This record gives sequence, C-alpha cells and structure tokens, in this order.
Amino acid sequence: AVVSTQSTGIQINLSMAAAVELDIKLKKASKTYSTGETLKGSLVINSKAEFSHSGLFLKLEGMVTMQLSSKSVGLFEAFYNSVKPIQLISINLEVSKSGKIQSGITTIPFEFPLTTKSARPLYDTYHGVFVSIQYLLKAELRRGYLSKPILKQLEFVMTAAKVPKAPEQPEIPFLITPESLENISHTRSVPKFRFSGKLDRAVCDIEKPLSGHIILEASAKPIKSIEIQLVRVETCGCAEGYAKDATEIQNVQIADGDIMRNVPVPIHMVFPKLFTCITTATNNFKIEFEVNVVIVLEDDHLITENFPIKLYRPE
Repeated sequence: AVVSTQSTGIQINLSMAAAVELDIKLKKASKTYSTGETLKGSLVINSKAEFSHSGLFLKLEGMVTMQLSSKSVGLFEAFYNSVKPIQLISINLEVSKSGKIQSGITTIPFEFPLTTKSARPLYDTYHGVFVSIQYLLKAELRRGYLSKPILKQLEFVMTAAKVPKAPEQPEIPFLITPESLENISHTRSVPKFRFSGKLDRAVCDIEKPLSGHIILEASAKPIKSIEIQLVRVETCGCAEGYAKDATEIQNVQIADGDIMRNVPVPIHMVFPKLFTCITTATNNFKIEFEVNVVIVLEDDHLITENFPIKLYRPE
C-alpha cells in the first residue's frame, strides 16, 4: 500500500517494511560460548524486492541488571545507586554502509571476540528474580527518512571462566530430629521422627546433578512426601547496606507416601540452565544457592533442613 500525505505530497511505501525480514544466525546451534572464544554468525536479510538502506549495524551487549524487592524499597538511599545496571561488554559494529540490497536472501557474516578490558569478568548468563545477567546481539537495519528501522535481537549464553583445579568436595551428612530443628520453642509439640542421610558434595559441579540419599529411620506420624528444593539467594547492595532475598528455583519430589523405614531414598537433582550459575560474589551483588530437604507429614506439618552449597564449573 502507498499512502500520500496531502501537506507534502510525499509517498510512503507501507508494505516495504513487511517485505523485508532481518534475522541473526549463530554458527553454534547451542548458542553457548565461553570467555575468550570468538562469537561467529551472520545477518540474514530476506527481501522480496530491491531496496535502499542507510546502514546495517550490530551491537553486542552484556549487562547485569538488579532490582530491589518490595520489602527493601526505601530502606537505604544508597541502594538506588548500587542497583544501577552494570555493563560487562559493549561492542558496536557497522556491518554494511548505506547502499542497496538486492531482492532475495542476503547473508553478511560477522564475528566478535568475547573478551573484556574492564576489571569485571564476563559472568555466567543468569535469569534470576532480583539479579539478571544477559548477553544480547542487537541488529538494526536503517531505512532512511520516514521509514522505521528494522530491529532484531538475539540472546546467547555465556559461561564464565572454568576452574583449572576442582575444589575440595566434602560430603554433607545430616541427621534430622525434633532436637535438631531451629525456630521451635517447644519440641514436645513436635511428633517424634528421625531422618539421616547425606548430600554427596557441598561444592557442586554445575554440569552434574546434585546427589545423595535420605533414610527414614523412624516417625510417629505417617509421611506424606519428601522433596528437594533448590533456592537462589540474591543479594543486591553496597557497603551502606544489602538487600538479601531467597526464592525457589525448583522443587523435586523424591518420595510419595509413607515410605519404608531404613531404606535409602536417592537424591538426584539437575541444576537448570539459565536459572543457575556458578556461585558469584562482587561488590554490588551476590548469587548463591541453597538446598532444602523438605519432609511433609500426613497432617501437613513441614520439616525443613537447609544446606548452603557452592556451584563451580571445572575445566
């Protein structure tokens, strides 16, 4: 469709934007890269007719964005400066100068070195609640006066530098009884029970499942469910004060009903990509993880034992 404005007599081709498609293709199907690698790909333009443009541009951007929970807003004035976005990497590239693009499919290759000159490293990609770390490619095809640019955005995944030597991985044995529970004033009101078990590692390879076992030795009341809960603990702030919030990532039921006594129940949980990252601590934010063993009795009483864990990525 062609529209002519009465005041200027300029004709605007409204169908041209719909006839041009812009896409970003990466060579790696996984879209996952490590620090020091070269990100390679191509911009693909699909046009039904020849058209003029004012330049084709591509930007690589890595950012840490933070936000405060509702309970933390207004507590510290210094928070508002400390939770501003942090730029990790920013590279601008002019892929093509102004000119004409022929009809059909046009492919233009590009590449970016995934290195940074700043003191901050490139952290893991992470999609959290109060902290997020994202790496984006943003393409812009400028189409001249009175025409909106054509935009395309693509997220890719970064994995942080790997640890050359795996840290020590001590086991976490545990014994859960009424006497071991915290935040209970009177243990007399709590039914008698005894659970034992272990988590195989306190320091966990993020690319391998969390493992261990739990044994129900005794319980005065029937068991309804046993669950393993993965929790993110996100801290935003600065020297003047911090806002720390814990939220659930996932919950895995490992037992259903009143299970047999003295039989080990395996613990097995995969760390989900994007929603977990290696344990990270900086001056402005921290990303840490915990595991809760949650036992639900038949009368819906909850018994919870908390275990901080550390995630790393081996070389």
